[in-house]
Amino acid sequence: MERGILARGLTKVYKTRKHRGWLRVERQEKVAVQDLTFHIPPGQVTGLLGLNGAGKTTTIKMLSTLLAPTSGELLLDGIDMQRQLLEVRKRVNMIAGGERMVYWRLTGRENLWYFGQLYNIDGNLLKRRIEELLHLVGLADAADTVVERYSKGMKQRLQIARGLINDPSYLFLDEPTIGLDAPIARELRQVVRAMAESGKGLLLTSHYLHEVEELCSSIYVINQGRLIAEGSPADLKRLTSQERIIRMQLPSLPADVEAGLREMAREHMARLEILASDEVITVTLRHPQDLGGSAATTVVRTGGTLLKLEVVEPSLEDAILALSDSLQRQEQEEEVGHGTR
Repeated sequence: MERGILARGLTKVYKTRKHRGWLRVERQEKVAVQDLTFHIPPGQVTGLLGLNGAGKTTTIKMLSTLLAPTSGELLLDGIDMQRQLLEVRKRVNMIAGGERMVYWRLTGRENLWYFGQLYNIDGNLLKRRIEELLHLVGLADAADTVVERYSKGMKQRLQIARGLINDPSYLFLDEPTIGLDAPIARELRQVVRAMAESGKGLLLTSHYLHEVEELCSSIYVINQGRLIAEGSPADLKRLTSQERIIRMQLPSLPADVEAGLREMAREHMARLEILASDEVITVTLRHPQDLGGSAATTVVRTGGTLLKLEVVEPSLEDAILALSDSLQRQEQEEEVGHGTR
C-alpha cells in the first residue's frame, strides 16, 4: 500500500443551464479539472500551482470531500475516499485564505469547540486540544473575544487552529497567507514546516511563489484543469534555463527608445515587458539568446540613458509563466492548423 493521497484521472465537470429566451434552456458543461494524476506523500509539503481559474480550488474541494469528482480515483493511504467519506473526513482538513469558515459572532474558543464537536471529539480531549491550538497560533489571550473584533491576521490564525482541530493526517492549504502581514505569514510558514516534519502530508496553493519555493519539496503545475508540469522547484526552473532574462533600468523611456526596443524585440521574437515606477523604468527581455548587448546599443542609439543592465536567473514565477505561455502558443498553433484544413 502506497502511503499518502493518490489521485488518478481526477476530473470535475460542472453542468449548468443557460436560459435562451422565455422557453429555451441550453445545457452547458464546464470542465474545471481534467484527468489529473498526482501524489501527496506524508511528511512533506506538496505545491499545486497555476494561474487564476486553473482548477486549484476545485481540486482542493474534491480532496476535502466538499465536492464529488465526476470521474477518477482518490485514495488516502489505500482507502477509497469516495466510498469511505466518514473515515476520510476524520483524517483530512483544509485551511482557506481570507476570513471565511469561522463564525464572527462566536468567540475564538467557541468556534473551536463547535468545529471539534462536528468531529465527535471527546469533551475532555477537545478542551485540551483547544488550549494547545490557541497557544500554537498565539490566540490564548483573545480566546474569549468574539471573532468580529479580531484583526484580519487573528481571524486567519483562528482558521489555522480550526483546520488542525481534528489533528488531520493530511491538510490542504488554499492561499493560507493571503492578506497577512509579513511577520504573521512568516510564523505561519514555520507552523507549516513543523507540521510536515511531524509527518503530516500538506498540499499548498499560493500566489506567493517565494513561500512555495521555500516550503515545497515537489510541485504540480496545472493549466485549465490539466497537469502541465511536475517536479521540484529546481526542476521547474530548469525548464526555463534556456531562456535568458535581461533586465535594464532607465531613468525615463522616451518614445524613440521604447519604439527601438519594441522593434528589436519583434526582430528577435523576444518577449518585452515594461514596468514603470516613480523613480525608474524597468525593461525586461526574455529570449534564448543573450540580447543584452543589442538592447544596450538600442537604448544608446535612440537617445536613452541606461542606469543598469543585468542577466537574471529564472525564478519559479518565470517558470510558471513560461509554461503557461508555451501551452498558449501551442493551442494557438493548433487552432491555426485546424483553421487551414
